[in-house]
Amino acid sequence: MANQVEQGLTEELLPLLQKEQYVTISTVDFETGAPNVNAISWVYAPDLQTIRFSVDNRSRIIKNIKANKGIVITLIAKGSTYSIAGNAEVLNEKMEEVPLKLSLLEMKVTEVRDVMFYGSKMSSEPKYVKVYDAQAAAKLDRQVMDALKRR
Repeated sequence: MANQVEQGLTEELLPLLQKEQYVTISTVDFETGAPNVNAISWVYAPDLQTIRFSVDNRSRIIKNIKANKGIVITLIAKGSTYSIAGNAEVLNEKMEEVPLKLSLLEMKVTEVRDVMFYGSKMSSEPKYVKVYDAQAAAKLDRQVMDALKRR
């Protein structure tokens, strides 16, 4: 996909965003107007134009999106880095099916770019581990992902 601009997710990227996935989300800070970047993992793309995600409902991400809907999700996968731009909105301030205070947000994808620098390739994808109770983490992940899929 190098040097191409797509109007939505590709068939190759879609399945990567249909499971828990490490991504960063960039918003415009509602107070300073400066970029604000956060790492999240609860993402789900039901189709090529839509990405749903969940964050703590006290997160600065919520205030930023309410002030400026423009966001960029960065995905590192398939040997490259992708910038996925669009507009987001808060669908639910509180996800009732989930025990934590999480909000459900949805992004409408307007542009996808391969932003990897020339002549390079990612040799591995980011990996992370949950550092709290494994069973509790798995249960919470299932609850959140099921809620993202149900919307």
